[in-house]
Amino acid sequence: MNDWAPIAKEYDPLKAGSIDGTDEEPHDRAIWRAMLARYVPNKGVTGDPHLTLFVARLNLQTTEEKLKEVFSRYGDIRKIRLVRDLVTGFSKGYAFIEYKEERALLKAHRDANRLVIDQHEIFVDFELERTLKGWIPRRLGGGFGGKKESGQLRFGGRDRPFRKPINLPAMKNDFFGEGSAEKRNWSREGTRDWRTRDRDHERSREKRWPERERSWAWGESERERDSKEDRSRGRERKDRDRKDRDRDRSRERDTKKQRDDDKHR
Repeated sequence: MNDWAPIAKEYDPLKAGSIDGTDEEPHDRAIWRAMLARYVPNKGVTGDPHLTLFVARLNLQTTEEKLKEVFSRYGDIRKIRLVRDLVTGFSKGYAFIEYKEERALLKAHRDANRLVIDQHEIFVDFELERTLKGWIPRRLGGGFGGKKESGQLRFGGRDRPFRKPINLPAMKNDFFGEGSAEKRNWSREGTRDWRTRDRDHERSREKRWPERERSWAWGESERERDSKEDRSRGRERKDRDRKDRDRDRSRERDTKKQRDDDKHR
């Protein structure tokens, strides 16, 4: 645990495929491919690797001029290499930018990551091909980062650093027969007791079943009776209200008639 670090100091395909760098067996074919690969960095690449930035996730329409305009604000640029397809000449979406001073490199590494260029959020890291021992590129199953949808996640880089492993103490589980012989020695009588107990439980449940049916039936009749009583109370209340309204109307008619008779007199 004292040597653990979130960023890999040496590239190991097996560790890079693990979220905490503790895997002991490959979990996908790409890791096998990376472990069997014998990759040699491109000797045709020139420049100082310790002053070079790796810029990825570029818009395919982004040009060298645009990259120079953006990254020159951090310092003087010595060289920009936008990687293109050899056949079509189209951009592959990543580039390498070499600075003249280390101060400019560190500033760009700190501030330019996740910068938006041509509607794309870019990723910036140091060049690893010539600086990280044992480096295997992504096309051979190595690399760092990746998306969950692709299924080829690699850890130990800036995009997806290692998570600190959780070391749990070794615990024995007596249920699967890992404890002492005395605890592990289950008797057949005990298993029969469990089975008979389950049978007794089933029988008692079958005996209780008719009682539950009767109770449910009684509950339904009670509910029906209650609803009938509620309906009858509602009808009585309506009849009472109607009688009261008729009585009031008759009184109003009588008082009006009495008033008219008094006028004619």
